[in-house]
Amino acid sequence: MRTRPGAMPDAGSEVPACSGPPLEATSTSPLTVVAVVADDMLRIYRCSMASAVEVTDLTVRFDEVTALEGVTHTFEPGTATAVMGVNGSGKTTMLECMAGLQKPTSGTIQGMSGNLAYVCQHLPACWMPITAGEVLAMGRYGKRGLLGRLRGEDRAAMREAGAQLDVNQFAKRSFGDLSGGQQQRVRIAQVLAGEPDVIMLDEPVTGLDIPSQERILEVIEDYSSRGAIVIITTHHLDEARHCDSVMLLANRLVAAGTPDEMLTEERLREAFGDRLLGDHADHDHDQDFIVLDDHGHGHDHHGHDHHGTGHSHDHDHSRRDHSHDHGHHGYQDHGLHAH
Repeated sequence: MRTRPGAMPDAGSEVPACSGPPLEATSTSPLTVVAVVADDMLRIYRCSMASAVEVTDLTVRFDEVTALEGVTHTFEPGTATAVMGVNGSGKTTMLECMAGLQKPTSGTIQGMSGNLAYVCQHLPACWMPITAGEVLAMGRYGKRGLLGRLRGEDRAAMREAGAQLDVNQFAKRSFGDLSGGQQQRVRIAQVLAGEPDVIMLDEPVTGLDIPSQERILEVIEDYSSRGAIVIITTHHLDEARHCDSVMLLANRLVAAGTPDEMLTEERLREAFGDRLLGDHADHDHDQDFIVLDDHGHGHDHHGHDHHGTGHSHDHDHSRRDHSHDHGHHGYQDHGLHAH
C-alpha cells in the first residue's frame, strides 16, 4: 500500500494522491468529495490517510436513539474486515462516519493519506442514458477530475478493473439494461479503477446471483492482499470467511478478531441474540448454526432452507472451497436481510 505520513494541509495546497498526478485540496475538512456519480451511485472521497485507520470511542446518537456507543477499532492496511450485526446495530452508521457522511456525537477517526471509496447499500436506479463503459470511466474522476480527458493510464486501469470483474464485454451496453449482478460488478470495477487505498462496501453482494457473489468476494480478497484496506458490511457468515477479520456490532463493539475466533456460537449469540438457532437433527455436523431473517426463515451452510418447521429444502448453491475448510464453523446465513 502506498502511504505517506502527514496531517491535512492548508486549504489550496496540493494533496498528492497515492498514484497519479496531484489534486488540489478544496476544503480543510478531513474528507472532501471529489466525485459524486450518477445520483449517489458512487462516492469517491479525498482523505488524509496514514498506514492504518483508527476509530476511537466512536459514538453516534440520534435524539434518544444510540446508534453506536464507544466503538474503538483499528483497520490495518492489507486486510479485509467484515462488519456484522443485526438490523440497526450501527454497521452502516460507522461507515458513514468514516466516509464523512455522518458526524459522530463524539469520538475520533484518525490516520487518514490517500483515496477512499464508499459504495452505498441502497443505490438509486440509474436514470441516465449511460453505458457500462461510461460508468466504469467515472471511477477515474478522482485521478483526472470531472472534466479531464481519459489518458492511457486511465484506460489501462479501467481495462484491468473490468477484467477482474468480467465486465469489459458490457462496455457498450446500456447500464440500465444489465442485470442486478452485472450492474454491481460494474460498480465494483468502477471503484477498483480509481485505485483507492480504502474501500468501504455496504452489503456488496446482497441479493446477487452466486457467480456474481463469488467474483466480487474474490476480487475483494485480492485487492486487500495488495495492501489496501477493505471494509464490508454483511449478514452472510459465509462472506465473513473471505475476510481477514470480523467485527461484531450491537450498537457497541461486541468483539473483533479472526473469522475462526468470531464465528462461534458464543460470539454470534452476543451479536445476533435469538436470531441464532442451535443444533438441528438434520445437520451433518454436531455444531451447526442457523441465523434467522426478519420473517423467521434461515439458511445453513449446507444450502438448506429452514422455515421454523423442521423441514428443509435442498439448493444447489456452490461455494468456494475454503468456505468449508473450517468444519463445523462453516456458517452461512443467506436469509438475514436486515442491516
